Order: sequence, then structure tokens, then C-alpha cells
Amino acid sequence: MGFLKSIFSSSDSASPSPNAISLEEYSAPGMSDRLGTQSRIYFSTDRSIDLYELEELCDSVGWARRPLRKVRKALQHSYMVVSMWEVRGSRKRLIGFARATSDCAFNATVWDVAIRPEFQGKGLGKALMSYLISKLRREDISNITLFADPHVVKFYGGLGFLADPEGIKGMFWYPN
Repeated sequence: MGFLKSIFSSSDSASPSPNAISLEEYSAPGMSDRLGTQSRIYFSTDRSIDLYELEELCDSVGWARRPLRKVRKALQHSYMVVSMWEVRGSRKRLIGFARATSDCAFNATVWDVAIRPEFQGKGLGKALMSYLISKLRREDISNITLFADPHVVKFYGGLGFLADPEGIKGMFWYPN
């Protein structure tokens, strides 16, 4: 499929830089609108994401609303936050998101992976996860886990995630 033609070399000063955040460009094949206007896809690890824009992304994939103060706190306490942006001319839009928590040594858990529905099926979810995993591996994190709803297990399996590879059963505690 070639969804990762290159591992996102840092964008130079000639590339658009929405809100002057650090962006890395992803070369997405066929990303143009019906008028033929080409869009560019960028990743960012900047945590200062507009919470309303993130909420709009989460709404688009059908997630239940969460209190913004808790979302802000979750972002602040995440080990890594990755956002994916579509830039078309001077317009930018949040189209993907993922974050990871970690013990900063051995383990990381991926949370809140979302791609806008109109961008799904184009390899962007794979690119987002590959980008996040490569960033975690560069930090020498060797054990990456996640929780997956049944309808996305096949997607994560295609990325090399194994369902319960050692027979370990997760346990959960929830307040009454």
C-alpha cells in the first residue's frame, strides 16, 4: 500500500506551519478535493490542541462527550500526544488524534485513537499509529499496549498488535 513512503522528515520553513507548531509532513496519496485542490497531511506532538476542535473530532467518530476539564488533564498527563492535521491553503483541520500514557521506561498504553470518518480507509489511521509507535520506540519503550473495541481489533491486528499474547487477562475496577 505504501502508506508510509517516508518517515516524515521535519518540515522546512517553506512548508505551512499552522499556529507555528512543530509539524512533520506525511505524504498521503490522492488527498485532493473534488476541485483538485491538493491538501497536505501533517503530524504534531504539540499538546496545545484546541479542546473544542478535539471534541468535534471525537463527536465525528461517535464517542460520548467527556468533560473538557478532564480531557485537558488527560492531555497534560499523557506521555505522548499526536495529532494529525489536514492543511489546504491557509486552512487547517484536526483529522486524527492519539495519545499514550507511560511509565517512561518500559511500558506505554495507547488511548483515544480517532480519525475523521471521511479520512478513514485511506491509510491515515495506520500512518497515525505507525508514527506514534515509532516515536515511542525512539524513546526506548518496548511494550506498547492498547484497549480495542471489537470492531477495530482487526485494524490493530494488521499493525502487529496481538490479542492477549501470553494469556494474561486484564482486570478492571470501576466505581459503583
